[in-house]
Amino acid sequence: MAEIRVRLTAAADIPTIASLRAQWTGARSDPAFEARVRKWLIAERDRRLIWLASLGDEPAGLASLLEYHRMPRPDRLSSRWGYVGNMFVREDLRNRGIGAALLAAIIAESNARGYARLVLSPTERAVPFYERAGFVAAGASAGGDRMMVRLHQSRT
Repeated sequence: MAEIRVRLTAAADIPTIASLRAQWTGARSDPAFEARVRKWLIAERDRRLIWLASLGDEPAGLASLLEYHRMPRPDRLSSRWGYVGNMFVREDLRNRGIGAALLAAIIAESNARGYARLVLSPTERAVPFYERAGFVAAGASAGGDRMMVRLHQSRT
C-alpha cells in the first residue's frame, strides 16, 4: 500500500493544485478554468496555506487554511482563527485516510499558531467526518450554509 504524504505547497505546486481543483469541479478538460485557478492561487498565496496530499507519487487531495486576524480588544489584544476551505480528495482515492491526514495537518498548524478556533462550511456528507475530528455545529447561519467550529485545544 502506498504511503500518504501531506505537505505545505510551494509555487511549483500551483499547476497540480489547479488540476485537482478542475477534477473536483468537473472542469477537467477546461484549460481556461485551470488558468483562472492558477491566477487565483498566486493572488491568495500570502493569505492562505495550502496542503497537498499524495498517495505514493500521485497527487490525491488538497486543503487550504485562511487566517483571520481579529481586531484587538482591551481584554484580547491579539486573536486569530482559521477558516478551512477547499478540502478535496480525489473520488477514486477516498476512504483511505487522505482526508484525515490533511485535516490532522491543518489542526496541528492551527494549534501551533495558537488559533482560537477553526471554522468550516462542510457538505452534508462530510459532517460526520468533521465531527470525528472535534468540530461541532456553530448554529444557524445566513444563506442556509452549515457552519462548524473546532475550538483550540489547550496543551496541558
